[in-house]
Parts: sequence; structure tokens; C-alpha cells
Amino acid sequence: MSVLFVLAGHLRNEYILPLNGRPMLGVPGGLLVHAAAGLTIWESGCGMLARVGEEYPQAWLQDFARYGWDTRGVHILPQSIDQRSFHACLDPQTTTTSNPLSHFARLGLPFPKPLLGYAPGVSREEDWKTTPVDAPHPADIPADYLDARGVHICPVDYTTALRLSSAYREAGISALILDPSPAYLQRSMTEKVRLLVLGLTAFLPAEEELRGLFWGRTNDLWEMAEAVADYGCEIVVIKRGQKGQMLYDRESKKRWEVPAYPARVADLSGAGSSFCGGFLAGYLRTFDPLQAVLHGNVSASITVEGSEPLHTMECTPGLAEKRLESLAEMVRKA
Repeated sequence: MSVLFVLAGHLRNEYILPLNGRPMLGVPGGLLVHAAAGLTIWESGCGMLARVGEEYPQAWLQDFARYGWDTRGVHILPQSIDQRSFHACLDPQTTTTSNPLSHFARLGLPFPKPLLGYAPGVSREEDWKTTPVDAPHPADIPADYLDARGVHICPVDYTTALRLSSAYREAGISALILDPSPAYLQRSMTEKVRLLVLGLTAFLPAEEELRGLFWGRTNDLWEMAEAVADYGCEIVVIKRGQKGQMLYDRESKKRWEVPAYPARVADLSGAGSSFCGGFLAGYLRTFDPLQAVLHGNVSASITVEGSEPLHTMECTPGLAEKRLESLAEMVRKA
């Protein structure tokens, strides 16, 4: 299998309470999976770069391979790692990862034993200083993964993001995109973010995360996008959930606003990462930033219509292309 795209991030054992439909308990997930699924709506040839513990189900890795995902970059460490993840979708705009016991009780559901003792990760303030044991490392990269056409780095800690982006910049990758972690998008981290952004093809923050970086300096999202682009990044896309995306292209100085494709929301989780996977596929299809955003937008729209992280793999043939055509008519220049 030829690896055309590399996606780096974390794999998780998901426990999901969707807005609609049955709970999904103990299913393969994590933002890396969502990004891979969003990309695979459009393209094949995806390689996964991650670390997992010895208890991570081998059957899941085999399933990934059946989807055409290369798992040679998934390193199994000889130790137990807690890779559980929980979220509940409260309404069409809100997802929470806190207090799983209360959410199961709210829905009158028995609490799953595998979630006993579960607690969300470290705090926002501490996270940027911490490199989790399951964070992917440049030493894990198979040699042919350095020849991929494009690379997407999912939200990871700052040190890991910097190490991976540096390794791929040195390899001369055609397209390098980053979805930042909110942990390091803080005003005090401006200079560190500047170093991380330098040389990226695209920087894809969520609106609330970007506002954290510019807290107290400006409330204008376009000013924020231009400032980040001036750090040395070609494209900045601000992900705004159900408001869609704002796109700034540094070379042309052009701005676009793309509304979210109208979708029936079942679960919001993973939409941002699915967008990033679709964006990478669209960019390397066309090398057009706007077309890349449209591809990502459609990937996200399909993702939110189901709760199981891999449900997009079963989407109706031709659905994505029809949505792409429809969405192109909704674009607005800013």
C-alpha cells in the first residue's frame, strides 16, 4: 500500500452518549480516527502515526487495515496506558467530557464498569508542559511515511507538535497542516506558537481556541487570522462549529466565509478533526485553499450525522460530491 497521507495523533477507547441514537460503549475512536475517516471520504492511502498500550485491542488495528489505513506507524508500547475517552452530546451545539456518572444517570442508563475511575486529562494550564506516554514521536515514523504527499498533526501537546512538524519540514513534505491543542493557545504562549506555525501549509484552530491566543489584544477574527499567517503560515482556517469556517489565504490576501453544510446533528464530537482530514484531501486534490475548506466542511457534515466514529465509512456513494457542489454556491467573500 502506498502511503500518500500521514495523520499523527492519539487513538482512544471511546464511550459516547450521542444526542440521538444508542450509546456507543468501548468503540475505537480518538481525533486521529475522526481525521482518518474525514480524509477517507475523499481519498485512500492514509498512514496512522500513534502510540498505544499493550491492552489496545488488536482487532481494532485490523479493522483500520480493512479500511485501507496503514497502521505500521502505530507503535504498541509494552505497558498499560489509559486511553479511555468519554463525551456526551447535550444539544446540537454542546458536547461535554466531564462527569460521565451524572450523564448516564440523567439518561437512566447503567454506568459501564470499564469507565470506573475515569477522569478527564490534565488541566489546560498544565497540558502544554506535559508529553503523554502515548504521544507519537519522530523516531516512530516509518521511512516511507517521510515521502507522503501531505501530513496532518491532530491536537497533541506542544512538544510533540513541534517535534513532528520539524521532522516533516526537514523532509520537505508538500503539505503540512496542524490542528492545535487549546492547551497552548494562550496569550502567554504567543512566541512558542509563532515558532510552531512557521513553515506550516495550514493552521486550523477552533474559534474559541484562537481567541485564547489573542485574549486582551483583539476581538477581530480576521485580524487574528492575518497575524497568525504573518508568523509564516500559508493558510489559516478558523473552525466555527455550526457557523462554518473563515478562510484567510496569505499569498492572495483573500478572505472567505463558508457556512456549515446543513446537517442533522447526532453527535458533534470529532467534527473538527474530520474537517481537517477532508481539508488535507481537498488541498492535495486541487491545491486550492477554498476547495480544501469545502472538502473539509462536507466531511464534518457527514461526521455529525452519526455517533459511531467510523460510521462515515458507510456513507452513500456520491453523497459527498453532491454536498460539495451544493456548498460551493453558499461561499461568501469577506
